[in-house]
Amino acid sequence: MAKIAEKVAGKEKKVECNDKKCPFHGNLKTRGIYLEGIVVSDKMDRTVIVQRDYYRKVPKYERYMAVRSRIPAHNPPCINAKVGDRVRIEECRRLSKTVSFVVTKKLN
Repeated sequence: MAKIAEKVAGKEKKVECNDKKCPFHGNLKTRGIYLEGIVVSDKMDRTVIVQRDYYRKVPKYERYMAVRSRIPAHNPPCINAKVGDRVRIEECRRLSKTVSFVVTKKLN
């Protein structure tokens, strides 16, 4: 059980991370690609939706089209990303039907 110090309004608050699916304090290994995006939803328990906005070329019109993708990712208690945070997510093994990424860092 690792304890992480989190600053909240000048006070330090201890957060215990006893999550088995945490890449730092649990048994989860990351692999493959890593992406950056903004958290747009944190309504699920230990899961966030990360939105990426990027451009894709449309060959027929020789123009670029704005595209967005929404990726569900596991949110460990030691990171605890909230709506509006810019985060890095990394690929890992399948954690549930829809979740194959884990939040590894806040980039704010």
